[in-house]
Amino acid sequence: EDELMAEFMSYIDKTYGEHYSKDKFQATEFIIDGGHGTGFNIGNVLKYAQRYGKKGSRQDARKDLLKVIHYGFIQLYVHDSEN
Repeated sequence: EDELMAEFMSYIDKTYGEHYSKDKFQATEFIIDGGHGTGFNIGNVLKYAQRYGKKGSRQDARKDLLKVIHYGFIQLYVHDSEN
């Protein structure tokens, strides 16, 4: 589990340098601030879970699992922030 957690943290850190990040902010942060976090996050969990194993290689499927975990983790933050 320690190795997987380290990989997950590396994956999250990498997303801040990708095209959907602007000046070290994730687009998701703006969506959450606008009050749409839960729908966005749960929608993405469902999308990537349903896509798992149906697109590309085994590595692509693995990336989909990382995305499921990432959006679930973000939703946990939204949940805790709202309650």
